[in-house]
Amino acid sequence: MDKKPKAIKNWYEVSPIEMKKYAGQIDQIAGIQTSILQDGKAFPSRSAFVYNGSGLEFSVYLDRCMDISHASYKGIPIGWRSTPGDVAPFYYEPEGIRWLRSYFGGLLTTCGVTNVGPPCEKSELTGEGLHGRISNTPAEDVCIEKKWEQGKYLLSIKGKMRQSALFAENIVIERKIETYLGVNYFKITDTITNEGFRKTPFMMLYHCNIGWPVVCEGARVCIPVRKTIPRDEIAKQGKDAWYEITPPAENYQERVYFHDVQTQKNGDVVIGIYHKKPKFESNFYGVYIKYKKAQLPKLVQWKMLGAGEYVIGLEPCNAGVLGRDETEKRGEMDYLKAGETRTHELEIGVIDEKTRKFFENN
Repeated sequence: MDKKPKAIKNWYEVSPIEMKKYAGQIDQIAGIQTSILQDGKAFPSRSAFVYNGSGLEFSVYLDRCMDISHASYKGIPIGWRSTPGDVAPFYYEPEGIRWLRSYFGGLLTTCGVTNVGPPCEKSELTGEGLHGRISNTPAEDVCIEKKWEQGKYLLSIKGKMRQSALFAENIVIERKIETYLGVNYFKITDTITNEGFRKTPFMMLYHCNIGWPVVCEGARVCIPVRKTIPRDEIAKQGKDAWYEITPPAENYQERVYFHDVQTQKNGDVVIGIYHKKPKFESNFYGVYIKYKKAQLPKLVQWKMLGAGEYVIGLEPCNAGVLGRDETEKRGEMDYLKAGETRTHELEIGVIDEKTRKFFENN
């Protein structure tokens, strides 16, 4: 008599050989699908849809700096979407704050790399609009890998974005986005190199946007703060604390806070939106972001709880959001020397039963 197969506790933990017995193609379970967006202003831009078998799914917008457009976990949206939706890069309007006309929001929009914040009023060549131009830059040398590594199934997308001009900056971002079969997080690693021969102003911000239903009344913004500075008088007004989330309100004015954060012993900073009780399903308490303060020393919080514009932005960065002109005036500008390389690492994932205790105590 044939032996009965062993019961499988976590189906995604079976060995590659065993999995091949059950599935003719691994993309039955996890994979990366590329496509051309064909609707409205999104046409014709490239996108890659990633699903890893845990319920985590997200879209990498290849023609928009490999940013994260849509994202969900077990059908629950975890990112926020702005009213323009997906917009191909050639609709980008660089003047003033017209960047907002192609700002899709998403779980991640990259800002920079030589201006973050208000428009820069430099010369015609170096002047930039709101939040710079890198988020409207298509990726080149895109490489997709799907393979087994030491018993784990890796899903990886790599590509590079270049911001350059004759007589100006020549900065390249090599981005790698990776996740594994069965996990509820993904990692982003950016390697940023000044390939020019002059020192260049360097401003970079990771605009991580979390929306409804993760952001809702009763949820809490969790940041291990040492000191918080409101950006302006509006942020100071009212009784609402920076960590409180209230229902959508008409005529709500955005509030921006600058946080100095504490790190864990290994230098990591962990922030997120947390629900004390699982609001959506038994093992989902919110969304977290993890990064290293040594790489991204500043943290900006964008609190926009207006009707139809309901979002919390958690934004690790290296040089704040006051704009290039003001940052240089204050002597707070970061620079990339000729040939210099920096590395930024972020992890974005789901707060589950295993990780919720960390947020409960912070």
